[in-house]
Amino acid sequence: MQPAVYIVANRKNGALYVGVTSDLKRRAWEHRQGLVEGFSKRYGLKRLVYFELHPTMASAIQREKQLKAWKRAWKIDLIQKENPNWNDLFHLLD
Repeated sequence: MQPAVYIVANRKNGALYVGVTSDLKRRAWEHRQGLVEGFSKRYGLKRLVYFELHPTMASAIQREKQLKAWKRAWKIDLIQKENPNWNDLFHLLD
């Protein structure tokens, strides 16, 4: 398993959710299927718009906490820099 931090959204400049997982493909699939209860399901956050792979779960958790503390504008800038069209990156997870 590869620890990862990710951001899912419902549309460009829409609602955002920052998460951490040890299995990004499975977790992104769960978001796409609406299986993740809570905020992401309520707002239809199904589009994987950003992710970072980390060598350890500890470093991924540390980065998740950092991103969650960021202002919304900073998160949007991060996504825009790496994925300006806010494409769903799920297909990259093979």
